[in-house]
Amino acid sequence: MKEKNIMSNTLLSHPASASPREASSPMGGVRGGLKITGAEALMRALKAENVRTIFGYPGGAIMPVYDALYDYTRGEKKTFHHVLVRHEQGATHAAEGFARVSGEVGVCIVTSGPGATNTLTGIADAMMDSTPIVVIAGQVGVAALGTDAFQEVDLVGVAQPISKWSYQIRRAEDIAWAVSRAFYIARSGRPGPVVLDFAKNAQSEMVEFEPVHIDFVRGYLAYPMLDPVAVRKAADLINNAEKPLALIGQGVELGNAYNELVEFLEKADIPAARTLLGLSALPSNHPLNMGMLGMHGNYAPNIKEQECDVLIAIGMRFSDRVIGNINTYAKQAKIIHLDIDPSEIDKNVKTDVAVIADCKVSLPAITRYLVKNVHRAWRDSFIPLYQEEYEKVIKPAIHPESGPLLMGEIVNAVAEATKGDAILVTDVGQNQMFSCRYFKFNHKRSLASSGGLGTMGYGLPAAIGATFGAEGRMVCMFTGDGGLQMSIQEFGTIMEHKAPVKIILMNNNYLGNVRQWQDMFFNKRKAFTRMLNPDYSKICAGYGIPYSFVADRDKLQDEINKMLSTEGAYLLECAVLEDDNILPMTAPGDSVNEMQLVLNTK
Repeated sequence: MKEKNIMSNTLLSHPASASPREASSPMGGVRGGLKITGAEALMRALKAENVRTIFGYPGGAIMPVYDALYDYTRGEKKTFHHVLVRHEQGATHAAEGFARVSGEVGVCIVTSGPGATNTLTGIADAMMDSTPIVVIAGQVGVAALGTDAFQEVDLVGVAQPISKWSYQIRRAEDIAWAVSRAFYIARSGRPGPVVLDFAKNAQSEMVEFEPVHIDFVRGYLAYPMLDPVAVRKAADLINNAEKPLALIGQGVELGNAYNELVEFLEKADIPAARTLLGLSALPSNHPLNMGMLGMHGNYAPNIKEQECDVLIAIGMRFSDRVIGNINTYAKQAKIIHLDIDPSEIDKNVKTDVAVIADCKVSLPAITRYLVKNVHRAWRDSFIPLYQEEYEKVIKPAIHPESGPLLMGEIVNAVAEATKGDAILVTDVGQNQMFSCRYFKFNHKRSLASSGGLGTMGYGLPAAIGATFGAEGRMVCMFTGDGGLQMSIQEFGTIMEHKAPVKIILMNNNYLGNVRQWQDMFFNKRKAFTRMLNPDYSKICAGYGIPYSFVADRDKLQDEINKMLSTEGAYLLECAVLEDDNILPMTAPGDSVNEMQLVLNTK
């Protein structure tokens, strides 16, 4: 068997075969019932994992699987809805968007060679952002491996460093075991992507199939045992704190610990700030919510990170975009870090108390020992900082008096119209920062954005996936002209599958984020960041997507209302100020409390 990597939290070993405690072994196969093809066995294994939606693109080395899938999308066998994307990278991002809003494992199926390598960006993106997806790729037959056969690529080797587990299925009798193991690894512990490389001979071989259920993998501790001593130490620090501050990450979403988080914060009266991926883990209007952390986050929580006496990080990894200059970050504070993945402890920021467990377990354990507290003076100290940011940054961004449309006012107008009930999907760049700053969240699992990898082109396919993962909820996707053109072929997926994505294109004719950095750090030398845009009205007409254009502030609200009231997909193109800048900003190398409210150029 060819198996590499379970890059995951608390991995103790790299097993070459299954544990005796696993329900089945790759060395032994499974038995029971009439013989079926390996491709049919895959369908039954996916059905056993309660898969309902598959994103994919067929090709030569995966054709037996697609032939079997044909029967499972119609008639008496109908089990799956297959969404034909227009590019394999789009399949992975769609699977990510589906997973982020549904809490389920996203699935995509592609062919070998370029089909498989096209998924690598999405796999890396899912690894960085802890998104559970399973990528199933075709591969040449075992007899042709190593011969440089047509469309042969060592996918297992290539995917090893960017996945939790990468495995090659060489025999049909290993399918049930491999699929069950893949889904268990993808969804358990700190979630992430798993890659199954499916040799063509295994797709066609006959096998006696029986479903397998795996809930244990040797050397892989998905859910660490909670340390009661660490729990008491954390509670004692919080109880004695005068200026506690909680940093809320996506781990709260992944652990479904929303209620536990609110109870924890409210009992000890702890102001909280959210990372970009943790934005919908706490309602926007919660009185203890102090805003967004990070390079373009809110002013008050970034300043207060340098003033708090106890800092509680919950399900976040102290990204460089959050902590700024690591040498000056929160040196005055005692650091408590709650995380399911021990590899994150002390990786970037030295921790005083580490509580290693699922936050759905660790949060209530700590809350039990907390003393009911009130930190009114500490909470009130955030107010003047917010007011300063509001006057210098927020008010001019969302309520400009004149001039071209601004990205902030567009996001704010959509947020007000959707009343915090919509799902936000973003592309990457200024559009991402503006939309994350000014959108509103009332519900959990309401954000899909590429955080760690920062993948332009992510937004459109992820939004398509989100419409299947949260049917009935409105999906608003904000994008810039650069990111949209990286995945614009997925308009075809919208057209074919009627995905009701509301696309808000904020068009500034620039790669805006790079242009801002060029203005700030490269003497305003705008090297190859201005873009010539196509006529989006004609492109939308070709795909049958309703379209409108707005450049006049007086017409913005009417066009937004028209978009939101139109059934199905819609593209609203907004002509925005070309040199609009995202502020505040902590410049690279600066401390978080050196955040700029006014753009400084060098």
